[in-house]
Amino acid sequence: MQPRVILNSTQFQITIDRLCRQLVEGHNDFSDSVIIGLQPRGINLANRISQQLKNVLGLDVTCGSLDATFFRDDFRRHDNPLIPNSTKIDFLIEHKKVILVDDVLFTGRTIRAGMDALMAFGRPESVELLVLIDRRYSRHLPIQPDYTGRTVDSVASERVKVDWQDTEGEDKVVLYTPTTENE
Repeated sequence: MQPRVILNSTQFQITIDRLCRQLVEGHNDFSDSVIIGLQPRGINLANRISQQLKNVLGLDVTCGSLDATFFRDDFRRHDNPLIPNSTKIDFLIEHKKVILVDDVLFTGRTIRAGMDALMAFGRPESVELLVLIDRRYSRHLPIQPDYTGRTVDSVASERVKVDWQDTEGEDKVVLYTPTTENE
Protein backbone atom coordinates (compact mmCIF):
# COMPACT_ATOMS: atom_id res chain seq x y z
CA MET A 1 0.00 0.00 0.00
CA GLN A 2 1.30 3.41 -0.97
CA PRO A 3 1.73 5.91 1.86
CA ARG A 4 -1.34 8.12 2.23
CA VAL A 5 -1.01 11.72 3.39
CA ILE A 6 -3.52 12.31 6.18
CA LEU A 7 -2.57 15.94 6.81
CA ASN A 8 -0.54 18.07 4.42
CA SER A 9 1.29 21.16 5.71
CA THR A 10 -1.72 23.48 5.25
CA GLN A 11 -4.14 21.06 6.94
CA PHE A 12 -1.54 20.47 9.66
CA GLN A 13 -1.44 24.19 10.55
CA ILE A 14 -5.23 24.50 10.41
CA THR A 15 -5.49 21.54 12.81
CA ILE A 16 -3.00 23.10 15.24
CA ASP A 17 -4.94 26.39 15.13
CA ARG A 18 -8.23 24.59 15.82
CA LEU A 19 -6.77 22.66 18.75
CA CYS A 20 -5.44 25.92 20.23
CA ARG A 21 -8.80 27.64 19.95
CA GLN A 22 -10.47 24.67 21.65
CA LEU A 23 -7.93 24.94 24.45
CA VAL A 24 -8.59 28.67 24.84
CA GLU A 25 -12.32 27.94 25.19
CA GLY A 26 -11.64 25.51 28.03
CA HIS A 27 -8.73 27.20 29.78
CA ASN A 28 -9.26 30.93 29.13
CA ASP A 29 -6.02 32.64 30.25
CA PHE A 30 -4.14 29.44 31.27
CA SER A 31 -3.32 30.87 34.71
CA ASP A 32 -4.17 27.50 36.32
CA SER A 33 -3.20 25.31 33.37
CA VAL A 34 0.03 23.75 32.13
CA ILE A 35 0.95 21.85 28.98
CA ILE A 36 3.15 18.75 29.23
CA GLY A 37 4.38 16.93 26.13
CA LEU A 38 5.18 13.23 26.30
CA GLN A 39 8.68 12.33 25.13
CA PRO A 40 9.82 11.79 22.51
CA ARG A 41 7.35 13.10 19.89
CA GLY A 42 4.65 14.70 22.01
CA ILE A 43 7.00 17.52 22.92
CA ASN A 44 7.01 18.72 19.30
CA LEU A 45 3.24 19.13 19.42
CA ALA A 46 3.32 20.63 22.94
CA ASN A 47 5.89 23.23 21.87
CA ARG A 48 3.94 24.07 18.71
CA ILE A 49 0.69 24.42 20.70
CA SER A 50 2.45 26.58 23.31
CA GLN A 51 3.92 28.86 20.62
CA GLN A 52 0.59 29.18 18.83
CA LEU A 53 -1.17 30.02 22.10
CA LYS A 54 1.46 32.70 22.72
CA ASN A 55 0.66 34.16 19.29
CA VAL A 56 -3.10 34.07 19.95
CA LEU A 57 -3.17 35.14 23.61
CA GLY A 58 -0.01 37.22 23.81
CA LEU A 59 1.21 35.39 26.92
CA ASP A 60 3.52 32.52 27.74
CA VAL A 61 1.81 29.27 28.62
CA THR A 62 3.74 27.04 31.02
CA CYS A 63 5.04 24.07 29.06
CA GLY A 64 7.17 21.07 29.99
CA SER A 65 8.18 17.61 28.82
CA LEU A 66 7.77 14.24 30.48
CA ASP A 67 9.56 10.95 29.85
CA ALA A 68 7.55 7.87 30.81
CA THR A 69 10.11 5.20 29.80
CA PHE A 70 10.45 3.64 33.26
CA PHE A 71 6.67 3.62 33.78
CA ARG A 72 5.90 1.60 30.65
CA ASP A 73 4.40 -1.87 31.14
CA ASP A 74 6.76 -3.26 28.47
CA PHE A 75 9.90 -1.65 29.91
CA ARG A 76 11.68 -4.94 30.60
CA ARG A 77 10.38 -6.79 27.52
CA HIS A 78 12.71 -5.24 24.94
CA ASP A 79 15.82 -7.01 23.67
CA ASN A 80 17.77 -3.74 23.65
CA PRO A 81 17.61 -1.48 26.67
CA LEU A 82 15.31 1.52 26.27
CA ILE A 83 17.08 4.85 26.41
CA PRO A 84 15.11 7.43 28.37
CA ASN A 85 14.71 11.05 27.30
CA SER A 86 14.87 13.98 29.66
CA THR A 87 11.98 15.26 31.73
CA LYS A 88 11.66 19.01 32.10
CA ILE A 89 8.98 19.99 34.57
CA ASP A 90 10.42 22.93 36.48
CA PHE A 91 7.05 24.12 37.78
CA LEU A 92 4.43 22.84 40.19
CA ILE A 93 1.54 20.79 38.84
CA GLU A 94 -0.19 20.53 42.21
CA HIS A 95 -3.79 21.83 41.82
CA LYS A 96 -3.16 22.70 38.14
CA LYS A 97 -5.12 21.64 35.08
CA VAL A 98 -2.64 19.55 33.12
CA ILE A 99 -2.96 19.15 29.37
CA LEU A 100 -1.01 16.00 28.49
CA VAL A 101 0.07 16.07 24.83
CA ASP A 102 1.15 13.31 22.46
CA ASP A 103 1.33 13.12 18.69
CA VAL A 104 -0.43 9.76 18.07
CA LEU A 105 -2.80 7.88 20.39
CA PHE A 106 -2.64 4.20 19.47
CA THR A 107 -3.03 1.57 22.21
CA GLY A 108 -3.19 4.00 25.14
CA ARG A 109 -0.23 2.41 26.92
CA THR A 110 2.08 5.42 26.51
CA ILE A 111 -0.62 7.72 27.89
CA ARG A 112 -1.16 5.43 30.89
CA ALA A 113 2.59 5.41 31.54
CA GLY A 114 2.63 9.19 31.19
CA MET A 115 -0.13 9.60 33.76
CA ASP A 116 1.74 7.32 36.17
CA ALA A 117 4.94 9.34 35.67
CA LEU A 118 3.05 12.60 36.07
CA MET A 119 1.86 11.66 39.55
CA ALA A 120 5.48 11.73 40.76
CA PHE A 121 5.30 15.52 40.34
CA GLY A 122 2.18 16.07 42.45
CA ARG A 123 -1.56 15.79 42.24
CA PRO A 124 -3.06 17.93 39.50
CA GLU A 125 -6.61 19.23 39.68
CA SER A 126 -7.35 17.51 36.39
CA VAL A 127 -5.60 15.87 33.45
CA GLU A 128 -6.82 16.30 29.87
CA LEU A 129 -5.39 14.57 26.82
CA LEU A 130 -4.64 16.32 23.53
CA VAL A 131 -3.47 14.29 20.52
CA LEU A 132 -2.83 15.21 16.92
CA ILE A 133 -3.90 11.78 15.62
CA ASP A 134 -6.30 9.33 17.30
CA ARG A 135 -6.18 5.75 15.99
CA ARG A 136 -9.46 4.94 17.69
CA TYR A 137 -9.89 1.25 16.85
CA SER A 138 -6.58 0.10 18.32
CA ARG A 139 -7.06 0.74 22.04
CA HIS A 140 -5.78 -1.71 24.63
CA LEU A 141 -6.82 0.57 27.50
CA PRO A 142 -9.95 2.70 28.00
CA ILE A 143 -8.23 6.02 27.25
CA GLN A 144 -9.87 8.68 25.09
CA PRO A 145 -8.57 12.12 24.11
CA ASP A 146 -10.29 15.34 25.16
CA TYR A 147 -8.88 17.18 22.13
CA THR A 148 -8.24 15.44 18.81
CA GLY A 149 -6.69 16.85 15.67
CA ARG A 150 -7.77 14.04 13.35
CA THR A 151 -9.23 10.56 13.86
CA VAL A 152 -7.75 7.85 11.66
CA ASP A 153 -9.25 4.43 11.11
CA SER A 154 -6.46 1.99 10.36
CA VAL A 155 -5.51 -1.63 10.78
CA ALA A 156 -2.93 -2.71 13.34
CA SER A 157 -0.27 -3.37 10.69
CA GLU A 158 -0.38 0.24 9.46
CA ARG A 159 1.68 3.05 10.99
CA VAL A 160 1.10 6.75 11.37
CA LYS A 161 4.14 8.97 10.97
CA VAL A 162 4.08 12.62 12.02
CA ASP A 163 6.74 14.76 10.35
CA TRP A 164 7.66 18.16 11.80
CA GLN A 165 9.08 21.18 10.03
CA ASP A 166 11.81 21.45 12.69
CA THR A 167 13.09 17.90 12.36
CA GLU A 168 11.96 16.44 9.00
CA GLY A 169 11.67 19.69 7.02
CA GLU A 170 7.90 19.57 6.47
CA ASP A 171 4.75 19.38 8.59
CA LYS A 172 2.68 16.38 7.50
CA VAL A 173 1.08 13.16 8.73
CA VAL A 174 1.34 9.97 6.68
CA LEU A 175 -0.35 6.57 7.03
CA TYR A 176 1.73 3.71 5.63
CA THR A 177 2.28 -0.05 5.80
CA PRO A 178 5.81 -0.78 7.00
CA THR A 179 8.26 -2.78 4.97
CA THR A 180 11.78 -3.74 5.97
CA GLU A 181 13.12 -0.58 4.28
CA ASN A 182 10.83 2.02 5.87
CA GLU A 183 10.16 0.56 9.36
